[in-house]
Amino acid sequence: MPKIFIDQDRCKGCALCVEVCPKDIISIGERINKYGAYPAYSARPDECTGCGLCVTICPDVAITIYK
Repeated sequence: MPKIFIDQDRCKGCALCVEVCPKDIISIGERINKYGAYPAYSARPDECTGCGLCVTICPDVAITIYK
């Protein structure tokens, strides 16, 4: 089963990953990171299919999927 990891310190909260996720498992968090942004997080990591669309679209290279 794939595991998604979103680096909270690298994410600038652009929400591109939220928009592109076909399973709608990524959300924007409520905590502010070191950039003053609200980083994305995986709300339902067990539902990740490992498609990699979030990894591809992330401009900050903040998302990794482990298969």
